[in-house]
Amino acid sequence: MGFIEADNLRKQFDPPRGVIAVDGVSFAIEAGEIYSLLGPNGAGKTTVISILSCLLRPTEGDARVGGNSVVHQAAAVKSLIGMVPQDIALYMDLSARENLVFWGKMYGMVGAELNRRVDEVLELIDLKDRQRERVDKYSGGMKRRVNIGVALLHRPQALYLDEPTVGIDPQSRRAILDAILEFRNQGMTILYTTHYMAEAQELSDRIGIMDHGRMIAEGTHEELVRIVGEDAHVQLSVDRNLEALMNVWPTLDGVGTVSAENGKITLLVHDATSTLPYLFETAQREGARITEISVMEPNLEMVFLHLTGRALRD
Repeated sequence: MGFIEADNLRKQFDPPRGVIAVDGVSFAIEAGEIYSLLGPNGAGKTTVISILSCLLRPTEGDARVGGNSVVHQAAAVKSLIGMVPQDIALYMDLSARENLVFWGKMYGMVGAELNRRVDEVLELIDLKDRQRERVDKYSGGMKRRVNIGVALLHRPQALYLDEPTVGIDPQSRRAILDAILEFRNQGMTILYTTHYMAEAQELSDRIGIMDHGRMIAEGTHEELVRIVGEDAHVQLSVDRNLEALMNVWPTLDGVGTVSAENGKITLLVHDATSTLPYLFETAQREGARITEISVMEPNLEMVFLHLTGRALRD
């Protein structure tokens, strides 16, 4: 059994005719694991994380955190989790330290214990030197780090992060990703939502791909990429003699299937680096010139495209 388990979650707003935001989603997250929900905006990721945070009640199904039902034992669930929402949930006219003290009191912390924990959290989010500055003077990335600090105050066993790197600079993104990996190393269970493939690939022990409220695939990065095979996709355009090249290129070593659509040729190749020179040589022999070429190694973008027929960024 996982530390976090979602069992056939379904959420419909304004039933019976309202939007179905989550439609039969099930997954489990082991203790000490980073699990990413990957999908485009509107896929249902935030609704899932809101249900697991006891902020939304599912229309059907249930989920458990540490064995506690989000439907029937919400108080017990909330004591185990820290939630970092998409939107900044801070008081802008207060300093980072004042925000942490305020939220710590909301968790029931007081006195020396609270001050000690605020000091520890400021170290974790690397803001001790600027703790007295008003939050409205911070960069977007610094505000995100304070948001994460609030979620860590009560030492949660699980941390939920909903698109925590949207709209921040690369340096702040790097700091947040490094911090998340360190939290995992300390034994924390982490649920992370994102539409950035690179983040999901770097952080995750396992990934669930969502689209239109459904879980369409789940596994490690390697397991998911295996869905589309190990071949690279080479897409190119030529200025003439397309049909001749369509007949010749499949005979080359290392070239698998060849297809054409809207004037572009797509080849599956075992090793793009070694095959590309032969494609150019063959085109030249046939009196053609390659005018455009792109190579896509097997990745999560290809998995999503394969499963849905559209790119993840759509």
